Amino acid sequence: MTSEELIGVAKSHLIQNYKQQPVVLSRGKGVELWDVGGRRFLDMTSGIAVCALGHAHPGLTAAIAEQAGKLLHASNLYFIEAQIVLADLLAKKSFAERVFFCNSGGEANEAAFKLARRFGNTQNPEKNEIISFFNGFHGRTLFTVSVGGQEKYTKGFEPLPGNITHLPYNDLETLEAHISDKTCAVVVEPVQGEGGILPATQEFLEGARRLCDKHNALLIFDEVQTGMGRSGRLFAYMGYGVTPDVLTSAKGLGGGFPIGAMLTTKKYAEVLPFGTHGSTYGGNPLGCAVAEAVIDIVNDPAVLAGVNQRAERLRRGLDEIGKRYGILEPARGIGLLIGVPLVPAWKGRAKEIVNAGLRHGVWTLVAGPDVLRVAPSLIISEADMAEGLKRLDAAVAELAAMPKAANG
Repeated sequence: MTSEELIGVAKSHLIQNYKQQPVVLSRGKGVELWDVGGRRFLDMTSGIAVCALGHAHPGLTAAIAEQAGKLLHASNLYFIEAQIVLADLLAKKSFAERVFFCNSGGEANEAAFKLARRFGNTQNPEKNEIISFFNGFHGRTLFTVSVGGQEKYTKGFEPLPGNITHLPYNDLETLEAHISDKTCAVVVEPVQGEGGILPATQEFLEGARRLCDKHNALLIFDEVQTGMGRSGRLFAYMGYGVTPDVLTSAKGLGGGFPIGAMLTTKKYAEVLPFGTHGSTYGGNPLGCAVAEAVIDIVNDPAVLAGVNQRAERLRRGLDEIGKRYGILEPARGIGLLIGVPLVPAWKGRAKEIVNAGLRHGVWTLVAGPDVLRVAPSLIISEADMAEGLKRLDAAVAELAAMPKAANG
């Protein structure tokens, strides 16, 4: 079928909860994507920071093929070799002592928030407040969108889970004024992703750690987007030197295969005994084998150093485009999770840049209406990065050249 025919079938049978670009993708290799008509695109998004090693990485495809020939699924009624190996690897490479496996970032956060509530209830029946931050994003379950603090994701789904307090991000003074002994957890993204690629300040994270210790509350880091090398460290908390009590991981963890994980210490894991939480597919052998391969590749010092080197070059190139056309402000972010705010006159129009980029064969993202988001493969080549910047430059030039009435 042609692209138009396939899109027609999709509109007939898929629930229309996504606003998709009029492109039907069929295959990918490295940072390249092809649609069913053979048109080639450069992917500077990694599938929203998921395909950390690009598309069809030979190490991951080999791990999938090998494990698929051995065991796909057995259920958590049994010990599973690949799951045990991955849990041991994550524990050795992080602060964690215990791991719960699931299938997505939303599920990982759901598990973390349930753990926080049970922890609070073991201390005091009134210790159940969860503090999170405006413009956060933690998933699409009812509990996780409620914690997220963005009305656009909760409107129409009321009544919402209660006793969740939203505060301004990076505002330590306000956090100190609101946290209390009735708080069971503070949930924070080291870099707010959907909220605009806003990194936490060192002072804010250090202060959150201190306040959680003072009030016996869990500090939960949502590293679904910042983890697995995207920050230039295996996890972003390592760069800050601030260790959480609970950490959630997904996206890059499977390099494109669905897997999520909640990491914590033995002390806090004990509040989730037999029967309190579970997952049918969580920790399945295939997902665990792929994640092990991802970590083995990403956690190489040379690869992590390369993330920071690529990030520096990419941000410099984005800043040059911004100066050239007067549409983009200086880039921000950590590692290869980069946000480029639009100048005031272009606020609300980040999607137009994404659409223009598509016309020039380069994929980018938004992080809210005012910020362009770039999150390429952690091992993108110099040549592909230069080509991506060239195509984005052409897209921005096209917009800048539009008549004033057309571009506002």
